[in-house]
Amino acid sequence: MAISRQSTLSWWRKLSKKDLITAAIGLALILFSFSFLFNSSKKADVFTLNSDYVPLTLLRNAKQTGAFCLDGSLPGYHFQKGFGSGSSKWVLHIEGGGWCDSVATCALRKATALGSSNFMEQVQFSGILSHDPAENPDFFNWNKVKIRYCDGSSFAGHSENEFHNGTYLFFRGQLIWKAVMDELLAKGMSNAGQALLSGCSAGGLATMIHCDDFRAKLPKTATVKCLADASFFLDEKDVNGRHTMQLFYKNVVNLHGAAKSLPRDCVAKMSPSLCFFPQQIVESIKTPLFLVNPAYDFWQIQHVLVPAASDLPDEWRRCRLNIQNCSSHQMDILQGFRNSLLNALGEFKKKKERGMFINSCFIHCQTWMATWHGPNSPKLNNKTIAENAGDWYFNREQTKQIDCPFPCNPSCLNMDFTQA
Repeated sequence: MAISRQSTLSWWRKLSKKDLITAAIGLALILFSFSFLFNSSKKADVFTLNSDYVPLTLLRNAKQTGAFCLDGSLPGYHFQKGFGSGSSKWVLHIEGGGWCDSVATCALRKATALGSSNFMEQVQFSGILSHDPAENPDFFNWNKVKIRYCDGSSFAGHSENEFHNGTYLFFRGQLIWKAVMDELLAKGMSNAGQALLSGCSAGGLATMIHCDDFRAKLPKTATVKCLADASFFLDEKDVNGRHTMQLFYKNVVNLHGAAKSLPRDCVAKMSPSLCFFPQQIVESIKTPLFLVNPAYDFWQIQHVLVPAASDLPDEWRRCRLNIQNCSSHQMDILQGFRNSLLNALGEFKKKKERGMFINSCFIHCQTWMATWHGPNSPKLNNKTIAENAGDWYFNREQTKQIDCPFPCNPSCLNMDFTQA
């Protein structure tokens, strides 16, 4: 069931002033966080990619199974067939894009590719999805899939929580996940010898939520692992001492009915919204997992630590946009945020089959572009993210890399939003 743009506009006019403001702020956050119109101290060729444009494929079985995007359109993915030694190997990457925590912010997504396949187009395959061995040394010839994200809940929503009051919102994240898996298994993934499920931001959270299920769907003899990029979101108070992210996740989980997709052992002992935080999810994951995360994740600094609704927007504005502009006092707070991340990873680090690449860059996702691997990519122990992830996946060596505090790493690409 696809909803027309005119229907969306008609519904939009019915929103209250408060809803409009909430929705506008939500869209601004999405566009601001995932826009890469910026100046950088690194060379521009970090973003010059030898990439393929891959067309969108709509899920054939989605209509029968009821797996719809927020607006009722069919979900989609992009597929590039593997070749040579990679013919029976699969790497999947789940797109990021935040979450929607209210009817207003979810409805806002209906007019974007984050809520409707009507706005999805072909995409470039780069980074971990690149076909070029110079950019992607270990996975370049694998079957490659980019899963589009259009449900607003990291593929954790359930239809029982849908509203039937004229808003026409579909909370089908869990069904989308299942439908995508069914179609890829039919395409040949059921015979995979090796597979890697990855994702960035909200897509990385989806990777963690569904990691064990991904393992269970593939042959027992296959080597199956997961990689989550820029998705270890912290349950930390903001600079005003408020649990901004905790409240936000509570709204997301309640709105979408996401509790049913979260670890049962966690939901049995604490509020389901707390089980949406990666620190709780990883305790239940049995499949080998690799984390790529910047210690100064700009998305978390701008939304978890210093959200836009903070009472101190002017004081933090320059720092939020460019870490080079932070005062010594602000850097002390950011170093404390980094320490919270490292403390949260304490138990994760102890397990042999797990790996990590925690650099000290002011950036967000790093696996889908040339920061994955190249001469100007961030490095730890003189190795790129791709090299460290490859060492971990193929058991060449244990990889648990943690960078020194900012500004010690000259290989970092640090985002600058002051001109955006």
